[in-house]
Amino acid sequence: MKPIKSIKIEKDMKVSKLVKEMGGCGFGAGKISLASDIFKEMVDDEKCKVFLGLAGAMVPAGMKSIIVDMVNEKKIDVLVTTGANLTHDLIEALGHHHYSGDENISDAELNKKGIDRIYNVFMKNEVYEDMENFFDEHWEVISKCKSIKELLEKIGSLIPEEKRKESILGLCYEKKIPIYCPALADSGIGLMIWGKKAAGKEIFVDAFEDMKEIIDIAWTSEKNGVIYLGGGTPKNFIQQSLQFSKGAIYGIQITTDTPQPGGSSGAPLKEGISWGKMNEKAKFVDVFCDITIALPLIYGSVK
Repeated sequence: MKPIKSIKIEKDMKVSKLVKEMGGCGFGAGKISLASDIFKEMVDDEKCKVFLGLAGAMVPAGMKSIIVDMVNEKKIDVLVTTGANLTHDLIEALGHHHYSGDENISDAELNKKGIDRIYNVFMKNEVYEDMENFFDEHWEVISKCKSIKELLEKIGSLIPEEKRKESILGLCYEKKIPIYCPALADSGIGLMIWGKKAAGKEIFVDAFEDMKEIIDIAWTSEKNGVIYLGGGTPKNFIQQSLQFSKGAIYGIQITTDTPQPGGSSGAPLKEGISWGKMNEKAKFVDVFCDITIALPLIYGSVK
């Protein structure tokens, strides 16, 4: 135990100093500061492969540029995410935008106006027309892909060069960072591909092929570290690959889910020790917080 040190706020305080000050506090503030320390140690460890699990719909929430910076600054080696994040990334790469607003607005009125709502973020439903045109234009090359990772690489390569550096898909293609999306069918991109199949177009993507690759990365790495932004499929896809290693030696999880229902999203990192997913000597922390609050603080503190 150590004495609590009350946080001191200064005018024009840097994020790094603020988060360091939070380290003297209890509750969630101290957890965010610890996550900052672990993150820095993880990415500075040249022997460590860093796996990022990105759940939910963080792109429309405004977290895209942080993920882009992580890729650009080589702070992650593997990205596992949801089809939602990739769909919204592609939507923005095609020139569309997400908008903030009041979540108390009438959803019936939004439906009449062709506007979709994600809590207090809004998007015009017409964006899917441009997505459909994108897949129509590039179907010949997209349909030749044999795995989900290869499919996402191909989509990234088709994003206009001037947009790639602002796109997760585009930048991961340029930086050769593998993207895995085991539940791609559960997304707008998945609907676009299904629509082509329903129209009689052929595509033969092996949904199991990527497991071999991500397991091989975990198996051959000297050390592994994990960052889970939310849980769900991205987290579990990484977790199961780590069972073929000595377990992650660094871990950060940011979630608002609780462990009592037994779901992966709320399972504390400590639980992974029993499975061999987390090394018993690992440095790890569970941050119970909205990702859109905790992530900018943690990442901003190590910039």
